[in-house]
Amino acid sequence: MILGVSFDDVAANAAFAKKFDFPFKLLCDVDRKIGMAYGACADQKAGYASRISYLIDEQGKIAAAYPKVSPAEHPKQVLADATAS
Repeated sequence: MILGVSFDDVAANAAFAKKFDFPFKLLCDVDRKIGMAYGACADQKAGYASRISYLIDEQGKIAAAYPKVSPAEHPKQVLADATAS
């Protein structure tokens, strides 16, 4: 399962998903709690999140962290890591 997390509200996430034909679920993190827990921002006043991602295994443990995401290469890297686990 692939989930995205955004600081935007439900309406903004829905508009983004529609505009870009985004195929994944987007979670709303308007209070920045998820962003702070996963290191995507330093505090609740952050204007935007860093683009990072995590591969989480079936037991809910972080299997890999990707602090700098290259949109062109990232999907291949995550798929390779997921199938190697």
